[in-house]
Amino acid sequence: MKRVNTSGSPTGKRKKKQGGKIQAIAWHPAFVEAIQMELEDYKDSLEFHTEYPLNSEPLKIDCIVIKKAPDVVINKNIAAIFKEVNIIEYKSPYDYVSITDFYKVYGYACLYISIENISINNITISFIESRHPRNLLAHLKATLGYTVEKTSPGIYTVKGDKFPIQIIDSRQLSVEDNLWLKDLYNKLDPLEIQRILIEVSKHGKASRVSAYLDVITRANNASLREAFNMSSTQLSLEEILEEVGFAARWEAKGVAIGEARAKENEALAIARNMVDLGLPPETVISATMLDPEKVKALYQNK
Repeated sequence: MKRVNTSGSPTGKRKKKQGGKIQAIAWHPAFVEAIQMELEDYKDSLEFHTEYPLNSEPLKIDCIVIKKAPDVVINKNIAAIFKEVNIIEYKSPYDYVSITDFYKVYGYACLYISIENISINNITISFIESRHPRNLLAHLKATLGYTVEKTSPGIYTVKGDKFPIQIIDSRQLSVEDNLWLKDLYNKLDPLEIQRILIEVSKHGKASRVSAYLDVITRANNASLREAFNMSSTQLSLEEILEEVGFAARWEAKGVAIGEARAKENEALAIARNMVDLGLPPETVISATMLDPEKVKALYQNK
């Protein structure tokens, strides 16, 4: 999509400066996986179309969710307004839904109706961002005369237009109802990191959320490291990441977890040989750079 936003960043790939390096994080593929997981119970009844082209020009809608059977009822808070065709605009944590974005996506909805020849009564518009849409809500009320109702935590339903419209502040959603969207964020704490990894492992969903995992771990590198440094959770988190087939990126050290473990195993093998040769602990520690406690354990188990 040729995106319009206040920063001028294309396609939602906001560059993040971290540790002196410029890093591009692709939030939109992760969002598509998140919205699919949120509506997983209805996956057989829905179709998802991403970066939907409106015509031959580079105009694309972030995501369209289409009901395969129009009479299907979606009992999910984020889909309470859904009809047959549901247009969704997503903004990464570094962006927000501006007044300009509102009119742009509104125009996309009108153009979609014209191109696809559907009824205006069968389409909805949703905006999803990770902050409170204060300026946009004020504009809708003061300038357009719409009314806005907070129908559940983080979900604002806009009334007064022919289109059903909602604006969602994903960080205000509940963990119980909307884990995937709520945690698609760049400021997760270690416990939130653990929560999403455990959920992925519990249900074996890694193959379906690889882009999602990539984004939240890259965007929350410090919290990921802190989660691993928690002695009570380090092993379980490492096992979870291995189980889902994802190698966590350790930007501060420049190596992945699997590489670090391989190097440690190699160092342990060398240390065992040195211990068998009767070399003193100080020499072994100096040569292998292993934790002194691990070297001490080799002597005790000899």
